This record gives sequence, C-alpha cells and structure tokens, in this order.
Amino acid sequence: MARWRRAIELSMSAEEIEHLTSLSRSRSEPARRVQRAQMLLAYSENPSFYAVGRSLGVHHQTVERCIERALVFGPLAALDDRPHPGKEPTITPEARAWLVSLACDKAKQHGYPHELWTTRLLADYARKHGPTAGHSCLAKLVQGTVCKLLAREEIKPHKVRYYLEQRDAEFEQKMAEVLCVYREVQVLKKIAKSGKSDRSVAIVSYDEKPGIQAIATTAPDLPPVPGVHATFARDHEYKRHGTLSLLAGIDLLTGKVHALVRDRHRSREFIEILKLLDARYPPHTTLKVLLDNHSAHISKETRTWLAAQPAGRFEFTFTPKHGSWLNLIEGFFSKFARSVLRHIRVSSKYELKQRIMAAIDDINRRPVIHTWSYKLAEVA
Repeated sequence: MARWRRAIELSMSAEEIEHLTSLSRSRSEPARRVQRAQMLLAYSENPSFYAVGRSLGVHHQTVERCIERALVFGPLAALDDRPHPGKEPTITPEARAWLVSLACDKAKQHGYPHELWTTRLLADYARKHGPTAGHSCLAKLVQGTVCKLLAREEIKPHKVRYYLEQRDAEFEQKMAEVLCVYREVQVLKKIAKSGKSDRSVAIVSYDEKPGIQAIATTAPDLPPVPGVHATFARDHEYKRHGTLSLLAGIDLLTGKVHALVRDRHRSREFIEILKLLDARYPPHTTLKVLLDNHSAHISKETRTWLAAQPAGRFEFTFTPKHGSWLNLIEGFFSKFARSVLRHIRVSSKYELKQRIMAAIDDINRRPVIHTWSYKLAEVA
C-alpha cells in the first residue's frame, strides 16, 4: 500500500516572497526559473502538490522536488538546477595551461613564417607537439576546442592592439611647458578684449604635413544624376604625380595661418618659413613657436640661422616625444585634410600647390581662433 503524501511546511520571508513574485512575472528570466518561482508561490498559498501541479500544468512530483530543494537549500537557491556530475574533461588542466602558454608566444618563435597564431595553426601545432610534451590528450585537438579554451582564458593571440610607450622621461614637465604657452594665449586674449593690444608677443603653433599626394584621374568624374546615382562617379584607376609637404603655423591670437608648400620639409624649408614669420611680424615682436622634435627643427643649419637673429626674436617650445597631439595645429591639419584634401584630384604638383595655397588664403579671409582647453585648468 502506497504511503500517504504529507504536506511539507515551507516558510518564506517577506523579502523572498517579493523576489519570487517579481521572478514569476519576468519575461527575460529562463522559463524554468519562472516556473519554479510560480510553484513556490502557489504552494505557499495552497500546500498541495497535486493542486499546484494541476494549476501550473506540471506533474505533482515536479512540484514535490522543487519544494524539497527549497526546504534544504532555500527558496531562491531552489530556482537553479543542481550541478550535474557530467563527463570528465578530456583535456587536463596541465594541457590547458601548456596550450595557453603556447598561445602567449608568437608563431614565428616556433618555426612558422607567420607572425601570429591562427587558431587552426595553433591546433595543428598542439596535435603534433602536445603528446611529446606529455599531453597525449591533445593528440586529437580540433580548432573549435582551441577557440573555446582561449575564449575561457580571454586570450586572442591572433589580434594586435597597439599602445604607445612613453619614451620621454620628462614628458610631464614638457607637457606643462606647452600648457603654460596656452595659458599665456588665454591671458593675451583677455588683454586684447579689454582694448589693450599687446603686440610684443606672437604665439604660433607650427608643424608640417608631409606626403600630400598629387593624384590625377585617368577618366573624367561623372556628376550626380537625380534618380540615377546620387554621388560623383570616379574611375578606380589613377595616376601619381608625386607628393608635397605643407609647412604651416597658425597664430593662436588671430587665427591667421602662415604656410608654404614645398616638395620636402628639410632644414632649409623650415628656415624658409621662419623667414616668412620674421617678415610678417614687427621687428620688436617676440615670436614664440610651439613645435615638435623633428630633426629639421634642431639641426645645425637651423641653430646657425637662429643664432644670427636678434636676441629674443624666436623662442621655441617643444612638445614631448610622442606628444605631438599637444600641438594645437594638429587639429587644424585634421580639418584641412577632411575639407580640402579629401578626394582631391589634380593634373600636376603645381596645381595641387596652387589649390592648397588658395585654400589657405580662403581660411585667412575668415580666420578662426583656435582654443586649447584640455588639462589647462591643472596648470598653476
């Protein structure tokens, strides 16, 4: 004779009931957790396995197991499946550690012409050399398993993420010097707004933009045609005429751009633009130039020319190594490349030079005063 099923007394706190109620109405939780929450709530109102089973459409033994788990582990823990024993892992922890260590090397270190591993290459190497290293479980390793193991360890040996090593030991000090220049620009702007013009100092942010390509089309561009194609159409083939370098300095107080376009950007070209700046400003004005550490800026030829100038005429402030982003003119070059140089096609280097200088003249007709604010408040 079957034994009489006795109701199990299940007590739950108000917080547990509130949490279970929220779960029982969830549309994002797994269905098994929602159903078990409904079982526990229904059983708390009517402690009958059969009644709860009929109301939820499940077998009464399913309800009984859920209530028993809640009694032993707690109502909230009963919502999750108990861990199953499962199959013993084929790949040992030692083999996994060996494979991960291998993935942290480069493929070229192990005799391959490849720079980095691919998962297929890594699996092939592990199959060949794993057993001899004492990991016989890797003899039949497949690419998919390699992907899973590497994903578990969050390793992506087939990818490269670039970083910038700080090689300038005096980076912070030099950055502070650059920011002090921008602070001086702010002070001079306030003086200019008050109506007191100070022409004794001019601050110029200078740099070169090399490698501007003079590219010609081999067939005419086709203009947009309404209802046919919305953009210009251009033949894929093109002809190269060489490259030019744009040497430019922007006056941080007026926004005016001083520029030259030359084939190269050596010391002689740098001295040429220094002469241009010298001619554009009154003799008594101190020209403070913010620039990077290009060899032309510190060459013997450049230093010799500067030594021949009146004392205090030029003052250079150099950005730290790998800190050219601190130079405000980089933003100007970025905008110039997007608005003027993008998609540009010319018939010769001469035409490219003329169009660049025409664009500079157009900018100078409506100069924009650039402002630097990043970390400026940190400068005393």
